[in-house]
Amino acid sequence: MPGSDVTFAAGGYRYLPAVMQYSAGVAALPGFAIERVQFRRALPLDEGFAAAAAFLETREREPTAFCACELRSPAPFSEHGFAAFNRQYVTTLERWGIYREGVNPVARTNVCPVIDPPPMPSMHAFSYTVRADPRARGTFVVAGSGETREGGASYRESIVAFGDLSIDGLRRKVRHVVAEMQRRLSGLGFSSADATTVNAYTAHDVGSLLRTEIFDCGFARDGLTLLHSLPPVVDLEFEMDLRSTAAEFVVGD
Repeated sequence: MPGSDVTFAAGGYRYLPAVMQYSAGVAALPGFAIERVQFRRALPLDEGFAAAAAFLETREREPTAFCACELRSPAPFSEHGFAAFNRQYVTTLERWGIYREGVNPVARTNVCPVIDPPPMPSMHAFSYTVRADPRARGTFVVAGSGETREGGASYRESIVAFGDLSIDGLRRKVRHVVAEMQRRLSGLGFSSADATTVNAYTAHDVGSLLRTEIFDCGFARDGLTLLHSLPPVVDLEFEMDLRSTAAEFVVGD
């Protein structure tokens, strides 16, 4: 479970500490707001980082303003493969002065499209901070989370309803993820009603669960986007993320 938020002054945001590969969520500091850029075509990771840095220059922002990203991978990783990927992923953030000594303030979602997946891990979108009116409504990004309990020695030991794809098993998975979204929002000082974009990722039919497990919990006031994708580690089946941004752009060819 995320603890107290920590200020990353160089980026103009605060974050909920989590693990080395990502934070549990970010929120703009007073005087800043979070904006989002989606690439029209997901870019291989190194190209995505380069394009993000170039875009930040046009907004007169340093790379440290980079506060969240949304990745797309070809298929779920093994635990070993995921660890190796994460070690490579943080090298750019370390070079940018964001990731330091195992602490990563950047929120992240990484999912695997079932249809037309990318040939390699790619960047779909990223978020960053800009200067804003201190009186403006708060903006935030909650990182993606699948149905894993905190503190397990491995994913296999931590997955809620491991291997159970019955409607009851899926219900338990969805319920756990929704509770985690609520905890992260609370840690950032927001509630479910503050989220303007809510995404869910799964390859399974959870349609019958949406009302009771998500809508009736106060989520998706403005609707929910259900994407036919899987979380990034084998045997995870359901993931969510959410955000409230000040502006969003689509760039690229």
